[in-house]
Amino acid sequence: MTTWQSSSESEKAKRPPRSVQQAMLRGFACRCPACGKGKAFRGYLTVVDRCEACGEDLSHQRADDAPPYFTILAVGHIIVPLMLMVEMTWHLSNFTNLAIWLPLTLILTLGLLRPIKGAVVGLQWALYMHGFDPDGVSDEAPAAWRPDIG
Repeated sequence: MTTWQSSSESEKAKRPPRSVQQAMLRGFACRCPACGKGKAFRGYLTVVDRCEACGEDLSHQRADDAPPYFTILAVGHIIVPLMLMVEMTWHLSNFTNLAIWLPLTLILTLGLLRPIKGAVVGLQWALYMHGFDPDGVSDEAPAAWRPDIG
């Protein structure tokens, strides 16, 4: 251990690695990122506190604004090229465009939001973020990083 490395950093290095890809795929399938068997959600976007199959504590997740951001990004990358291709090919009226693209955008957004949130929770679990650390190390910022409010 070097002089700049704290004891908590060396303990973190000893943690067993978790597969990020597997955890995110399990989360995308709306399953527990740890076991893949239990349900990750009890409502549309409400993450369960504890997995019913393996008992993994998922209450620490902090997905916050990431799932909507990634959903907007994904839906935009699907809808915009499709709109451009249709417009270049058929030149539909404004009403027809609205009748096609608004419902399709809504369906894609609502359909992808939950799996993307599950994938974000899976990523947090795999990287030991936001309380998913089995050592119980607080995710609170070190004193040196906190702004001096005086």
